[in-house]
Amino acid sequence: QVQLVESGGGSVQAGGSLRLSCAASGSTASSYFMGWFRQAPGKAREGVATIYVGGGNTYYTDSAEGRFTISRDNAENVMYLQMNSLKPEDTAMYHCAAGRVSGYVLNPSRYTYWGQGTQVTVSS
Repeated sequence: QVQLVESGGGSVQAGGSLRLSCAASGSTASSYFMGWFRQAPGKAREGVATIYVGGGNTYYTDSAEGRFTISRDNAENVMYLQMNSLKPEDTAMYHCAAGRVSGYVLNPSRYTYWGQGTQVTVSS
C-alpha cells in the first residue's frame, strides 16, 4: 500500500513558477512509475509527467516538455514537479500517482495509488 500527499500548489501569474511535491509513504518499488496528472474543471484527467522509480527515466506530455521538470529524491521518497513559464491553461488540480505501469505511461488509468491533489491556478 502506498499513500501519497501532494503540496506546493498555489496561485501565480502567467510566466511564473511553482514547485509541487509528492511525499510517499509505504513501499514504492523500483518497478513503479510515479507521475503527475492534472484535471481541469469539466475536463478529463490527463498525464503531465512521469518518472520510473528504478531507473529515473522521465516522460513528459507535449505541453509540459521544456517547461516542467519531474524529479525524485529516492532517499526521502519524495517526487517533485518544477513548473516554469506557467500558462493560464495549466490551471488544474494536480495529483500524483504511483503504480506498476505497462503500456502508455502517461495514461492515468494505469496507476493504482493516488493523492488528493493540490490546486494550481495561473492568472493572465
